[in-house]
Amino acid sequence: MLAYNPVRTVNSPATSISHQGLFRKKNSLIPGLLLTLGITMIAWFAGKQFPVIGGPVFGIILGIIYSNALGVRTVMQPGIVFSSKKILQWSVILLGFGLSFGQIVSTGGESLAVTFVTVSVAFISALLLGKILGIHGKLRTLIGVGTAICGGSAIAAVTPIIKPEDHETAYAISTIFLFNIIAVLLFPALGHMLQLSDYGFGLWAGAAINDTSSVVAAGYAYSQQAGDYATIVKLTRATLIIPICLFLVFLEAWRQKKNDMPDVALAKIFPWFILWFLVASGIRSTGLLPEALLPWLSGAAKFMIIMALSAIGLSTNLRKIVSTGTRAILLGLGVWVAVAVSALLVQYGMNQL
Repeated sequence: MLAYNPVRTVNSPATSISHQGLFRKKNSLIPGLLLTLGITMIAWFAGKQFPVIGGPVFGIILGIIYSNALGVRTVMQPGIVFSSKKILQWSVILLGFGLSFGQIVSTGGESLAVTFVTVSVAFISALLLGKILGIHGKLRTLIGVGTAICGGSAIAAVTPIIKPEDHETAYAISTIFLFNIIAVLLFPALGHMLQLSDYGFGLWAGAAINDTSSVVAAGYAYSQQAGDYATIVKLTRATLIIPICLFLVFLEAWRQKKNDMPDVALAKIFPWFILWFLVASGIRSTGLLPEALLPWLSGAAKFMIIMALSAIGLSTNLRKIVSTGTRAILLGLGVWVAVAVSALLVQYGMNQL
């Protein structure tokens, strides 16, 4: 997952330059990790008291409030970025220890129909609605890819291929990030209102929410089973970044009418943490892992999810999101709604609610 990180800098004259330099040179991750951990502990406790809301939701809300009310110092940025990316990936890997390999294969296979429909709907709606709104083709592509596959990670993967302007990339990431936050807060409530089963909600969240962090947060806010299903569906969907990028490479080459195609490094595009998730599941399936260890691994995974969401909240600059072009936000909203509705319709038609 690639989180959007418009961390706001706050200059503090009281801060010792030498002290700050020491932190940055020797322990550059520590300040941001400590801040993220502090918010995580509060969110974890609040989630225990109000399980209907859940720790991840408290984490992202508290992070947003802190970032936009008090500001985040530049020295804290490395630790926050580390938490929003690496710790999230590690939490997903730990979740693999709680799932059998057979369950992953079964759920992943059952989600393919919904996934293919939502991916197609995302690109088609981005194309049509983008034309109606008069939005440039590359920005349409970025928002379509971000909504269809895996949010900011997908945008980062296709950027070197289609080579958009910097402001187009910023608009796309801001737009996708906005609806990630909304999804974490809105989807569990909608799921209960629609009376979706754990499986139905997990499939819906995994197929319709943009970013891995938001999928995991919304899924486990609904229930343990929903979170398990949502994670598997989302990781299955994330692997589609490879064929999408290859298609865009050939499309760009055709548009440019060149024999040499845009460079694309598949090793950098592929979300490798998914393979480690499968390895963890494989270890669980062998029966070699002591059962007494599983609750601890599950608890650690959930705590790390809260930490990742807290970091994403700390990375949120509401002013920058609001400053994003109105048409880009409308496009993101339209594509997001189209994907969410189409997923529900397919699930209804296949009796997967």
